[in-house]
Amino acid sequence: MEQNDELLKLAKEGDKKARQKLVENNVGLVWSIVRRFLDRGYDKEDLFQIGCVGLINAVDRFDLSFNVKFSTYAIPVIQGEIKRFLRDDGMIKVSRLAKTNAIKIRRFSASFEHIHMRQPTVEEITAATGLEINDIALALEADVSVESLYKTIDGDKDSNLMLMDTIKDGKNLFDEALDNIALKKIMSELDEDEKNLIRMRYYDNMTQSQVAKLYCVGQVKISRMENKIIKKMRLIAQKV
Repeated sequence: MEQNDELLKLAKEGDKKARQKLVENNVGLVWSIVRRFLDRGYDKEDLFQIGCVGLINAVDRFDLSFNVKFSTYAIPVIQGEIKRFLRDDGMIKVSRLAKTNAIKIRRFSASFEHIHMRQPTVEEITAATGLEINDIALALEADVSVESLYKTIDGDKDSNLMLMDTIKDGKNLFDEALDNIALKKIMSELDEDEKNLIRMRYYDNMTQSQVAKLYCVGQVKISRMENKIIKKMRLIAQKV
């Protein structure tokens, strides 16, 4: 048994030192993946830290029953964590710019309406702010989205519950979902291979091709397995 497998076995038994050693032994794997994303304009140390989060997740979720090398499983999990960071951070940056533009548009529109007693046209907003039409559309859409998050549920002005209060953090979505009694019942009736496939596809964000490599089968077979599992879950759900 290779060293990673031995450490994984100990880590699964609760050995924290083995878990830490396993992470340390695979840091080079994180760096090899980080290098692929260095042209995105991010600090390599920041990407490394995100990659380490993916590595730790891979350690915690890996199952020896996969019968594959740990690195084969860890690579797509680490990549997925970095890609998720880049995607979410990009969305935040766009949102910040759109919000700034929205404020600029609101100020101009308020002044324009006060003087002309009507709302400005898109062309007038463009001329006054220097923004492109696409930027204006994005800013107005973002402004509405942000504002709506702070509206109270069911339009009750006296309510303290806002829409944003009902939105859950996306982290640990799989584990939070399992806290749902109905879903916990459904998952309990799946065998380990079925649970692992659902976890990899819908929590680890692995593609069918990546999962197929882990199982040493074709992508088509994984697709069929996934469809079969989902149908099984639906049938179980009808009985819950």
